[in-house]
Amino acid sequence: MKVSVIFGGNGFVGTLFARYLLDLQLADKVYLYDNEKVIEKCNKFREELVACDSRLVFVEGNVQYPIRFEPSESISLIANFAAVHREPGHNSYEYYQTNLLGAENVCNFAERVGCNRVIFTSSISPYGPSEKEKDESSLPVPVTAYGGSKLVAEKIHKTWQAKDLENRRLVIVRPGVVFGPGEGGNVSRLIRAVLRRYFFYMGNRSTRKAGVYVKELCHAMQWVLESQEKHGERVSLFNMTMNPGPSIQEYVDTICEVANVKRIVPSVPYRLLLAVAYGLEVIARPFGVQHPFSPVRIRKLVRSNNILPNYLVEKGYPYQYTLKSAFEDWKKECPEEWK
Repeated sequence: MKVSVIFGGNGFVGTLFARYLLDLQLADKVYLYDNEKVIEKCNKFREELVACDSRLVFVEGNVQYPIRFEPSESISLIANFAAVHREPGHNSYEYYQTNLLGAENVCNFAERVGCNRVIFTSSISPYGPSEKEKDESSLPVPVTAYGGSKLVAEKIHKTWQAKDLENRRLVIVRPGVVFGPGEGGNVSRLIRAVLRRYFFYMGNRSTRKAGVYVKELCHAMQWVLESQEKHGERVSLFNMTMNPGPSIQEYVDTICEVANVKRIVPSVPYRLLLAVAYGLEVIARPFGVQHPFSPVRIRKLVRSNNILPNYLVEKGYPYQYTLKSAFEDWKKECPEEWK
């Protein structure tokens, strides 16, 4: 019996990966370990993915604390997706508190239950913002607490693997922005902004944003794990993004094409829009009002994440989706998110 444990199992990637493992018969049972009993923000799409399936078992727990969970079966795969990741949204210490302690506790759990296969989702954030192309050989220079915490968490997982070099296998993936049905993140906000006519260019039409469809990410993680033996690898670290990462204009044009709408997207000076964002923040923050014009997000929209997936290219990874086919699949799966 093949049994997997997914930490952060009720999250966006966790629920989609659990479904992927079961649908492809890569697992007979999946434990979803999370500190929330319900799917984030009552996301109906993700709720339906995990509803009424006895092969999916929820385990309540917080990876910030030692993991007391005692599975009755042998565990064949552990996936660590648990993280504090939204920027903005957290104090700096919160990223380290969850991402570092979580890495330590998950690795301790893997050692205790004797599981020798672990997948860890890091991020492209350790590279830091740059207009220059970055690949897996580039020196990480994180400039945020999130990026720094993810880089240290990678080292913690590598230390776990190094304790048994011959038998333990570790996959570390650094994905760009992960999008798809049930996401509710940056690309979902971009779709809403374009379709509802409040998206503006800020001299950033050619700004590249590394991104990947969530189903592509699931396929790539499993593909790398299965190909480790073929390539004689015990630790595999790879960037996960489309090749090349689309520009902002390519995202916008493809959204319009898939949604079958025409939009004239105006250009607004960056400094003007940033000033407006700060003004809205001053007004909205005291009242706890959420709005789509966060200064942090405005700044991120003009910075390229020009990340190359050289590992996958060199190993001959067969991409499953283009940007257009990914958006088409997303719209088919969850049409209400395209209104």
